[in-house]
Amino acid sequence: MQTLTIIIADDHPLFRGALSQGVQGIAKQLAIIEAGDFEAARQAAQQYPQADLMLLDLSMPGVSGFSGLMSLRAEFPGLPIVIVTASDDCATIRRALDTGASGFISKSSGLSDIRDGIRTVLDGGIWAPLHDPEPTEDEQGLHELMDRLKTLTPQQNRVLAMLGEGLLNKQIAYELKVSEATIKAHVSAILLKLNVDSRTQAVIKLGKINMAMVA
Repeated sequence: MQTLTIIIADDHPLFRGALSQGVQGIAKQLAIIEAGDFEAARQAAQQYPQADLMLLDLSMPGVSGFSGLMSLRAEFPGLPIVIVTASDDCATIRRALDTGASGFISKSSGLSDIRDGIRTVLDGGIWAPLHDPEPTEDEQGLHELMDRLKTLTPQQNRVLAMLGEGLLNKQIAYELKVSEATIKAHVSAILLKLNVDSRTQAVIKLGKINMAMVA
């Protein structure tokens, strides 16, 4: 019998443990891979390419808001990702799904809802809490921006996230173990894809998406 592999990415050990307990019983053979920060989650996805699902918190060390989801979605397009977070307002849910999440589970959900959501996604469906209202005009304006962000490559997503942290090109080059010229090329491509003229404007665009976490 095939083993079901689930990656649980959350920086709170107690909640990771609670989720691990919550998914027990979904399959007779179940492998749980835990990750406490974004880079560990990314490495887990690389190490376990056969993984069936990732449960991902939107805010962890190494990432903030939707940039991590966008990066993982670009790098591992075949891996279903379900967002599990405390920010469960309609705007956050909609943007998570628009960014490529296969489901959205609030941390306040009961175990039965969590299991139902995971089963739905594993069966190829989409899971989200209740039907939410039509997007507002402002949210419709963000849809084009999200479409542009989806065109970034995984490395460009990582560079943009580091720009958002205030890192200089040489610092990003050091972290990613590439040349500064390579980073400059990535930045130029990012500006072109986002239709902006400066890295500051690119960071502002990213911030507009991540503001859904605190709106």
